Amino acid sequence: MNEVVIDTNVLLVADGAHDEVSPQCVTACVERLQEATRQRVVVVDDRYRLVSEYLNKLDTKRGKGAGVVFLKWLLQNQANRRHVHCIPVTERQPDSFDEFPSATLEPQFDPADRKFAAVANAHPAKPPIWQAADCKWLDWWQALADAGIRVEFLCPNDVCVFYQNKFPGRSVPALP
Repeated sequence: MNEVVIDTNVLLVADGAHDEVSPQCVTACVERLQEATRQRVVVVDDRYRLVSEYLNKLDTKRGKGAGVVFLKWLLQNQANRRHVHCIPVTERQPDSFDEFPSATLEPQFDPADRKFAAVANAHPAKPPIWQAADCKWLDWWQALADAGIRVEFLCPNDVCVFYQNKFPGRSVPALP
């Protein structure tokens, strides 16, 4: 499977915009974005919700980091089906999608992150979602896996540390 959905924080980490991550996490995100441009098909939605979020978080005019380089590549290749698949998803109300893979998980899921799961679920290959350092996904990955959507944590050590710091009274969920 070559297709992949990429969470915005992968671009931000690769671009050096997340101060608390380890150098290993930055390297992992940079390498994966380079892999995406050479060996993968990046999956986005046809209304450019994912691309718009990328553009909102990164400065393509002044930025020169790996996240911006990837975003410029994505913009240049968005019509090339060998590199990018644009998948329709139905937004029934803001941040609520018919294609979201689990009705029971949806209310617990961060509304701004639902589009990534909906896009992955709408694609026939059910591509994995690459996740860097957003620790909330540790609470969601198992339910997504049960629905056929895999989450790949590119920075497993960092995401666990962030989870411990954000939710000090909880045990860190197991990684996939």
